[in-house]
Amino acid sequence: MANFILDHIDLLLLDELQNNGRMTNVELAQKVGLTAPPCLRRMRALEESGIIKSYHAMVDPSRLGYSITVFAMVSLKLQAEEDLKKFEDYMHSLDEVRECHMLNGEIDFMLKIVAKDLQSFQQFLTGRLTSAPNVASVKTSLTIRTAKNEPGVPIDMA
Repeated sequence: MANFILDHIDLLLLDELQNNGRMTNVELAQKVGLTAPPCLRRMRALEESGIIKSYHAMVDPSRLGYSITVFAMVSLKLQAEEDLKKFEDYMHSLDEVRECHMLNGEIDFMLKIVAKDLQSFQQFLTGRLTSAPNVASVKTSLTIRTAKNEPGVPIDMA
């Protein structure tokens, strides 16, 4: 919601939750200088406004057998809105695709893909991605290591 005005306490709540989404309402209230009931009201307002979209656990992919992370740059043959929407819908159906961003410029979409190993990624690439309708080209880069992976956004307390 564009009209929701955030005050300093709201920003503190968001910052704390981005760092630890599992803390209890009582713990959160203490950290931001509130009692539990007004803290809960503020949290519900942030959720209802759409500022807080959901809560997630950050899972280590390698501990679940996903040793490969790949970024793929996809160009489409056609870029009409209907074609873009069909591609996005198809990406939603692929569990290996963890992020899908439409870009401005030569590349139409940037994807973040996880795979158990190189062979399963190759099968995914040739069997499901490059062969998808309207895909003109796919360029991929395997990650060597991840130096930073911060969810959320910086909270400006100024």
